[in-house]
Amino acid sequence: MTLLELSYEYRHQAQVLRERILDLQLLWSKCRNETLRSSLAERIRVLTVMRREAQDLAVLCARYYERGYRRNERYSL
Repeated sequence: MTLLELSYEYRHQAQVLRERILDLQLLWSKCRNETLRSSLAERIRVLTVMRREAQDLAVLCARYYERGYRRNERYSL
């Protein structure tokens, strides 16, 4: 698998995570139980971080070999 192909996988996973976050946000807005709401909020926060990282890695993999591309500092040595 090439880095470009891997970037498509990361983009797809970011989209799946985004859809799940939207579902949980809708559930959170309808929920009246405070314990469940706080649990949903935590899940949304974790999934949001995962989505952001998947998006960042998709860009990094897609543009890895481009000359002059300034890589994300979190993913470079």
